[in-house]
Parts: sequence; structure tokens; C-alpha cells
Amino acid sequence: MNFYQTLFLLAFAVLNAAFFYKAFLETKHKKNAFGLTRHFFFIGAFVWADVIVFSPFWILACIAALLLKSWTLFLLILSVFWLVRSIGETIYWFNQQFSPINRNPVENLPLRSVFHNDSIWFVHQIFWQCVTVTTIITTIYFSFVWIQQLAAFGM
Repeated sequence: MNFYQTLFLLAFAVLNAAFFYKAFLETKHKKNAFGLTRHFFFIGAFVWADVIVFSPFWILACIAALLLKSWTLFLLILSVFWLVRSIGETIYWFNQQFSPINRNPVENLPLRSVFHNDSIWFVHQIFWQCVTVTTIITTIYFSFVWIQQLAAFGM
């Protein structure tokens, strides 16, 4: 692992600690667990409660990669995370499409200027299916690379 990868992991862990603190304040004191957090999408969080769960996960992922000195391990964890998350989001949007309860009004969703009706729900579903396919491929690739690296070190 090179210097910049190490620096990234350290910074990402510290940022996630700060994200956790902010999310804790939002959920405990402001009672805003379901408040949208679009700016935390890159850690897989869409609401403040997600941040409380995912921030410690990312901190632990960074620690594991740093301790094992494996950037590939971090990329594998990232890929598997998004694989699981995207399957969950695909199921979520599929259910939203047929639910009598409208938890996601069209006017609150990105791309509402393109999709003006509930078709946005199946667009989200298809988007997450594409993420699933991509992360299946990257998970297979990073698994193969990581296993090769372990074999090279005699593990």
C-alpha cells in the first residue's frame, strides 16, 4: 500500500468518525433519524440512521485495510458493500413501485425534472440493478486479486 492510499484510509476513517458524531446528534437530539442525507451517498447513507450504522463500518474497514496493509482488501470491502447495498435498494424501489404507501413523493426525488410521475421509482430500481451488476464484476475481480496477493505472501 502506498503513501496516498494510507493517507486516504486515515482521512476516510477520521471523516467517518465526524459523520458518526453529526448523525448521532441528528438522531438523538433532533429526532431526525429518517432525515435525508444526500451528501453522504458515497458511504451508502441516505438518512441519518444509515450514517450511524455505516460510519463505524467504514472506520473498521479502514482499520482492517491499514492493519493488513492491503489497499485491495479495502477495494474488495467497498465492492461487496455496494453489492449488498444495491441489492437492498433494488428490492426497496421494486416494493415502492407497487406499494399503496407513497414514501418517496416524485417531487422529492432526483431526476424529477426528467421523470414527472411514478416512473421514477422503476428508474431507481433499474439504476440499482446496474450497480449490482457492476459490483458483482468488481467483487469477483478484487477477490481474485486479493487471493493472489495472499498467495504471494504465503498465506
